[in-house]
Amino acid sequence: MSTVYDLTREQLGERLASWGEPAFRAKQVWTQLWKRGATYDRMSDVSPGLRERLAAELPLGVEVISEQIADRGATRKALLRLGGAHIVEAVLMGYPDRVTVCVSSQAGCAMGCTFCATGQMGLQNNLTAGEISAQAVWARREAARLPETTPQRLTNVVFMGMGEPFANQRHVFGSLAQLTAASTFGLGARHVTVSTVGIVPGIERLAERAPQVGLAVSLHAASDELRDQLVPPNTRYPLLRLERAIADWRLRTRRRPSIEWALIDRVNDTSEQAELLAPIARRLGAHVNLIPLNPTPGYPVLGSPPARIRRFVDTLERLHVNVTVRDTRGRSIDAACGQLALSASA
Repeated sequence: MSTVYDLTREQLGERLASWGEPAFRAKQVWTQLWKRGATYDRMSDVSPGLRERLAAELPLGVEVISEQIADRGATRKALLRLGGAHIVEAVLMGYPDRVTVCVSSQAGCAMGCTFCATGQMGLQNNLTAGEISAQAVWARREAARLPETTPQRLTNVVFMGMGEPFANQRHVFGSLAQLTAASTFGLGARHVTVSTVGIVPGIERLAERAPQVGLAVSLHAASDELRDQLVPPNTRYPLLRLERAIADWRLRTRRRPSIEWALIDRVNDTSEQAELLAPIARRLGAHVNLIPLNPTPGYPVLGSPPARIRRFVDTLERLHVNVTVRDTRGRSIDAACGQLALSASA
């Protein structure tokens, strides 16, 4: 066990009972850990001696290596060491109507997307369910420190950080269960979204196991020829098969999927790609979320300039596609997935 968050409530109770603690103590500690996001030193209703033993024998397993702030305090990015070994990133973003944390599911990534900083790292480790959920607990704690212009409480969790969630299915589904259970973290499933590069079996399992959880698919190209270059898993799960899986997910869940599209200058921001994307988005009833690409060390191509973004948006809107351009957050603190970890290891 690398973190106390990997324990069930029953397992925590058994451990505390073996220490001679009364049954109600486990409920106290469990509530503090999950509902308040409290660290042991902040558990005022627990004796100092028990706090010390908890820290020694049931570690939180979450160490903040560094934390950077941007957007007048509304964006906080942390480099975290989980379980004493895995270094990952989590980003907390405050908006006027919501507070969202972007969590990692793996340390590094094996998908090999060339424009992604995490993809350049390769896969280092899968995270456990507790290590994934611990990032949301960190965010629940941090949300209180956001500016008063935000709700100052965590409202949404997105699995859009380092790693491909469906390449670590067992632990990702375990974390989804923890985050959405009323007795644990207690976040509504409709406030959780999983992002994938298009791992079809994972999409199919999401519809079965967590039908209220949102789905975002990082498409980035609307032709197999280009997508094979940008997103290598496309060679295994090409666009036609991927579209069928998303359509089936939508039919079974009655939810609208999102299509994520990182705009790369003169690569996938052409009118041709927009015209190929439009019928896919319409058939799926999907919302297209355009993301201006953050500069990535080792990848020479740049993000699309404003004029090309506008042209791409205009083409999609003319073809009756719901589209928005994501607010680029934290560029000054390397807030794109994997950038901070990559620079830290350089």
